[in-house]
Amino acid sequence: MFSELARSEGLSEEKLKRRVREGWIVLVKNAKRDIKPLAIGTDTRVKVNANIGYSPDCMDEDKELLKAKAAMDSGADTLMDLSVGEHLDDMRRKIIKRTTIPVGTVPIYQAFIEKKTNMSREDILKVIERNCMDGVDFVTLHCGITLDMVNQLPERLIPVTSRGGSFLAAWMIINGRENPLYEYFDDVLEIVKEYEVVISLGDALRPACLHDASDELQFKELFNLGRLTKKARKAGVPIIIEGPGHVPLDQIEYNVRMQKRICDNSPFYVLGPLVTDIALGFDHISGAIGGALAAMHGADFLCYVTPSEHMGLPNIDDVKKGVVASKIAAHAADIVRLGDRKDDDLMSAARGRLDWETMFKLGLDKEIKKRYPNLSDKKECSMCGKYCALKIVREHLRKK
Repeated sequence: MFSELARSEGLSEEKLKRRVREGWIVLVKNAKRDIKPLAIGTDTRVKVNANIGYSPDCMDEDKELLKAKAAMDSGADTLMDLSVGEHLDDMRRKIIKRTTIPVGTVPIYQAFIEKKTNMSREDILKVIERNCMDGVDFVTLHCGITLDMVNQLPERLIPVTSRGGSFLAAWMIINGRENPLYEYFDDVLEIVKEYEVVISLGDALRPACLHDASDELQFKELFNLGRLTKKARKAGVPIIIEGPGHVPLDQIEYNVRMQKRICDNSPFYVLGPLVTDIALGFDHISGAIGGALAAMHGADFLCYVTPSEHMGLPNIDDVKKGVVASKIAAHAADIVRLGDRKDDDLMSAARGRLDWETMFKLGLDKEIKKRYPNLSDKKECSMCGKYCALKIVREHLRKK
């Protein structure tokens, strides 16, 4: 397993094993699933996650399965089922059965939906175990938000944007008790370890707007995640750390470096980050800008953002656009992180030859050829036509 994985990531087998032991790289794969493990972390390619899942307003399992296929076809490395509503076990199992890449879930969604604010420690642990037994490869758990932080929420412009964080905040406010995922973290570790499931420590208090970026609450939670990381590593459980959502460009490097330092170089998973709050309908572009910068500075895992972010469930076209935008961001970072420019040079050589078939094969969007069906038979595009710069120079060079 290690030799093939190391080769695909351009690492030596020894270095891959060492990074896994250190916790700087995690291998994402449930022991029950027959899929290739995915390496996420230091010295590996930046990976991209695509979120799918229905809501009470649009509960269509078939549509979500089509989105899962579209995400995989577009190059997503992982999927997260964020379904909320009824029949969650059924939806999760169908996605796992029909996919060949790692699948993640957020178990607190199901625990809260089933029990509301009456959910107990036992209810939460049972749902986590059910997810692991079904074959989920990684689980987002919001273990770092604590009761003292909830009391500070009114200080923010947007108190909480994380759905899982809001469920736990509501539970703590109503019950006046500590976050059970924080209080009983050792029990959580025991469950996931049995199935070799990766914990993605969720950022319940990630900033939902630039106004709240890098505030006290965000970093209070991050310090908790750092403490929990040490516990998890001691127990032999691999950890990913989730990072902020809305961050201005000049704070991204600081956020990544702080996470890496506080959480001892654990793989860093960011939602975007979005670098402006006013890109409505184009948030996949805002997220790709932030994702490229974050990954260049050390983030390892990008959660895609779609054009429908902040407005509703994405459709299949949104999913494709979100994945491709994040893939562009990931590759742009890999050019700097890993010196991975081979395909770019091949693309440039093909452009110089006006070799459209090769260009289509190398493009990150594998469906782009459908939009330009006539190019394969042409020597130039419609931008310049017979005045194509590449064609003119090439013809005159031949005459020398």
